Amino acid sequence: MHIESFRDLCLSKPGTTEEMPFGNDTLVFKVLGKIYALTDINEFSRISLKCDPERAVRLREQYDSVIPGYHLNKKHWNTILIDGHLSDPQLVELIDHSYDLVRASLPAGKKEQLKNMT
Repeated sequence: MHIESFRDLCLSKPGTTEEMPFGNDTLVFKVLGKIYALTDINEFSRISLKCDPERAVRLREQYDSVIPGYHLNKKHWNTILIDGHLSDPQLVELIDHSYDLVRASLPAGKKEQLKNMT
């Protein structure tokens, strides 16, 4: 996966904005203000994604390229190294999973707002 396809996928999701709140090196994607994906914009060597805690552990055990979230809550976040060990369809599924988890955690008013965007 290239950064352009990662960016396009994230921006295709309803309610998504792209921001750089942590400086010019970190690209952040949010759904109605809540982060679901982060990456280093210069190297695109890893993506950090929210993940169900049990699944997060299973993925780390299964893939050397999935590690606890870099500078994030390690229970709820994984960092995936973009090194070819996970296929593009696997990465897309993990991005979708992250978006879906964050979307499901939104307050009722924001969920309703999101419905109106689709």
